[in-house]
Amino acid sequence: MHVFGLTGGIGSGKSSVAALWRKRGLPVLDADELARAVVAPGGEALAELAREFGADVLRDGQLDRKELGRRVFGHPERLRRLEGITHPRILALRAERLAQLAAAGEPLVCNEIPLLFEKGMEAQLRPVVVVSVPPHVQLQRAQHRDGAPAAELEARIAAQLPLADKVARADIVIDNQGPPEALASAADRALTEVCRSLGVPAERYGLPARS
Repeated sequence: MHVFGLTGGIGSGKSSVAALWRKRGLPVLDADELARAVVAPGGEALAELAREFGADVLRDGQLDRKELGRRVFGHPERLRRLEGITHPRILALRAERLAQLAAAGEPLVCNEIPLLFEKGMEAQLRPVVVVSVPPHVQLQRAQHRDGAPAAELEARIAAQLPLADKVARADIVIDNQGPPEALASAADRALTEVCRSLGVPAERYGLPARS
């Protein structure tokens, strides 16, 4: 089974690409979904986070991700403590999900990871697909999606590796400046290229076979 990477920046549209691929039958492991799963109510990780960062990072028994984000953003030591609690559990859950997919006979899996390059994971997830938009479009779309102040979003974007640097390190780039129908076509082309590079039949996902 081959596992390849999908990444981008805040507001670039990587989750939209992942959704399009899921519709074609491609399994996608979402790093954010795994992160939410390991802090589900009743779990050890949630209790540990409450002890480490205070009970007010919980709301109605669930993790208040925005509040926790405010606590750790801009504080490297706090972020390291957070990652020490969550990352081993995320990696274990990821390995479990991948084993299940391999046992089911899936030939190809996409791993959607916002901080793929920042975490140094590109070598194990080739080819890496990057979804890219110009900086001003990235900010506009992030504002429309999150409703957060521009200054807050700009700080979050600045904390990530610039999209231009991700594009330079990508194997395949999806330009997401246009309308949704253009993104769908670009996502199909990218998935076809991934399949061809790894020797997986593209027709498995309803795409044209290699000529």
